[in-house]
Amino acid sequence: MPDNIVLIMRFHPVGGEAVSVLSEDFGGEREALEAIAQALDERRSLVLTHARYDREAGQSGVIINLANVVSVRVSKTDSAATGQYL
Repeated sequence: MPDNIVLIMRFHPVGGEAVSVLSEDFGGEREALEAIAQALDERRSLVLTHARYDREAGQSGVIINLANVVSVRVSKTDSAATGQYL
């Protein structure tokens, strides 16, 4: 089984500033998007166990409340022109 890759996830909440999270919880963009979509469908938070906010040095567990999130971008690179939106 291959190692998980680092994905940049940008969560855009209603009326707020976007939050960037770097996560190693998934094997790829598609897997991450499916997990986010499932959490949205089930009206629950997204739990990441190997993540860090923006450019923090240390990893930790992160829980994202998706209740007010209007879009999510997942990509392997940090660019406004890349990645998949949910």
